[in-house]
Amino acid sequence: MKKLEGKVAVITGGAKGLGQAIALAYAEEGAKVIAGDLGDLTYSHPNVEGMYLNVTDVTGVEKFYQSVIDKYGKIDILVNNAGITKDAMTKKMTEAQWDAVIDVNLKGVFNLTRLVGPQMQANGYGSIINISSVVGVFGNIGQANYAATKAGVIGLTMTWAKEFALKGANVRVNAIAPGYIMTDILKTVPQDLLDKFAALTMLNRLGQPEEIAKVALFLASDDASYVTGQTINVNGGMRL
Repeated sequence: MKKLEGKVAVITGGAKGLGQAIALAYAEEGAKVIAGDLGDLTYSHPNVEGMYLNVTDVTGVEKFYQSVIDKYGKIDILVNNAGITKDAMTKKMTEAQWDAVIDVNLKGVFNLTRLVGPQMQANGYGSIINISSVVGVFGNIGQANYAATKAGVIGLTMTWAKEFALKGANVRVNAIAPGYIMTDILKTVPQDLLDKFAALTMLNRLGQPEEIAKVALFLASDDASYVTGQTINVNGGMRL
């Protein structure tokens, strides 16, 4: 039997990058996956359905959630992956840059989880996986807004692990903090800079989206039945 057979999974930011890799990994293991995003929502895998989702639109999030429940009856797995960057040194960062990143990366995580978490708790089962970042653990120059959101996601993870397990519910909440992963964003970065990023890791290379997806699969499955409230650093041994 496949690891996620019969499970319904929702992944935000599921159109590309880490979200797409996680969606495909879950689908291969038998889950019915709803990939929410603003962009291309077409998938070749029959187990993945793309649905429009703007995590900053509270009303839209509520409609998205209800559509999934109406169609599938439950949500067993939630991956909060949607995120953006708007980098600038703090002294030059505008209020708009700050607010945009906070709205997507932090408030957007809250907007959907506040609906899905209680539903999981009522059902007595669920796994929530929040995508943080190495930047949320170590900080990074020029990314005060991004670092704040990704550190905030770790705080939410520990809080929700406690809240949603109340009354004996088997709801697990964990975070993954990826290092530098070769998604489309990094493909535009000059090679000499990529080499510097790789040199910061003990493994002396950058990560691949599939390597994050494998950890997300573990956390979503019963293989991680006694893992909750944790932040899993998947960064090749990065030293910042």
